[in-house]
Amino acid sequence: MADRNEIRIEALTENLQAVLAFVDGHLEEMGASMKAQMQIDVAVEELFVNIAHYAYAPDTGTAVIQVETDHDNDQVSITFTDTGKPYNPLEKPDPDVTLSAEERDIGGLGIFMVKKSMDDMRYEYKDGQNILTITKRLSS
Repeated sequence: MADRNEIRIEALTENLQAVLAFVDGHLEEMGASMKAQMQIDVAVEELFVNIAHYAYAPDTGTAVIQVETDHDNDQVSITFTDTGKPYNPLEKPDPDVTLSAEERDIGGLGIFMVKKSMDDMRYEYKDGQNILTITKRLSS
């Protein structure tokens, strides 16, 4: 059985805590481990802040964060939708983490961390919207 819920919020960094509280409420309801919750929170922060900083720059716009909990499969999917500039973070090459911080290009590490900590990450641009979904299994 899957439950869906969403929050529509201005894509501003000062709204990050409200987004995290919304997501964490669902994770607590699912009985997510502290480790899974922390990994998801880091991913949510990275993705929401990216929308806040880049999607509508220099203006602002709305982000929709949808949480879908799947109790049967003990997993959660979180979808971020915005109508900002088209941007697929999955097309960006992963940073070369074998290089020192000084040698690496700036940026890209946050999305790389999200990809590594989630079980699935998908992007599509549809009907003028960026739609990015991350999925995490809560049981190991």
